Amino acid sequence: MRWILLRGLTREARHWGAFTRRFSDQADAVTALDLPGSGEFAASTSPVSVHAMVEFARQQLQRGGFKPPYALLGMSLGGMVATDWAQRYPQELSALVLMNTSMRPYSRLTQRLRPGNWMALGLLAARWRDAEHAERVIHRLTCNQTASREADIAAWLKIRNSAPVTQANARRQLWAAASFACAPEAPACRVLVLSSAADRLVHPLCSSQLATAWQAVHVQHPWAGHDLPHDDANWVCGQIARWLATAESA
Repeated sequence: MRWILLRGLTREARHWGAFTRRFSDQADAVTALDLPGSGEFAASTSPVSVHAMVEFARQQLQRGGFKPPYALLGMSLGGMVATDWAQRYPQELSALVLMNTSMRPYSRLTQRLRPGNWMALGLLAARWRDAEHAERVIHRLTCNQTASREADIAAWLKIRNSAPVTQANARRQLWAAASFACAPEAPACRVLVLSSAADRLVHPLCSSQLATAWQAVHVQHPWAGHDLPHDDANWVCGQIARWLATAESA
């Protein structure tokens, strides 16, 4: 089974950090994809729709010679891309794992982006070119595990300097995420929803409401922030392994 990893808003494959290596230890094959406007494709224009992001991701896999079925692991915006992919191309997927994502019609605007962060995000947008300020704000909003904060920020600054996401592309990605609404039917493949009880950016209800609507397995981490794989990679890997084992024995 080939796992495809999809990151969130303004993030890229390298932002998975140690999680990719940890997950690769238990998965047959792992490919972390960059969305247009980020990472390998930072110089391209990010589309303003999740649909277009799905098509871009599928093309990258086809060009790489990777054939379906795939298992998708998507976080935040990446979870929206994974969901749209699963609903429009069910024959291409065997499993779907969503982490701290949100989408209409299952979540309200104030749940998808907590109002207490609106001012901070507005200031972040205004100072987007101030790289260190931006990365520190992102860390504060998304990470509850702070022991590695300075090392994280140093690594993120290197990523930003090598492949900066433009302010225009950040806005386009935000618009794509805010405007996305999934289809009413649940994905045909098996689905695992993982969320963080202490997510300060996206309300945990977004995940629980989605899982309830789809009758999907939902497991919540007690203290991690929005960037769940950063805060507790071992927990994420363990939950996926247990879920897969349960599905295989059923």
